Amino acid sequence: MPSEEPTPEFSFSELLKDLYYPSESDEPVDFVNVPVQFEPPLTIGHVRDLLLITPEIYVEEIPEAAFWEPVVMDQDGYEEEEKRRTVRFAELRQQIESILMNRQVFRVGEVEVALYLLGRKADGFWAGLKTTVVETT
Repeated sequence: MPSEEPTPEFSFSELLKDLYYPSESDEPVDFVNVPVQFEPPLTIGHVRDLLLITPEIYVEEIPEAAFWEPVVMDQDGYEEEEKRRTVRFAELRQQIESILMNRQVFRVGEVEVALYLLGRKADGFWAGLKTTVVETT
């Protein structure tokens, strides 16, 4: 029987519209579906296989808090636009936590780093967020 609930991508489209993850190069945040039903937890090997990452590219798992802390905490001197971005990221975090279980965050690469926050949906498939951060210093 098909689910009556809207797909996660639909519910996230408005939250993600014009939402940029801050770094040396502010980049958009995208919702991604991972069409697998691996039992949690994902390993670095799973992530390499799923994303077709070659062995010479650095991959590490980091705490989920490291993904959210830079974007959900207001900083001294934030302008109104930055405060609005913080509120939007807090709303996004709440939505992600409501639909994805067993969440994990992976950093892929160095300098230009792909960040993946992945979790398991109720149907057993994995999905999450992807963005890029640039770290030259």
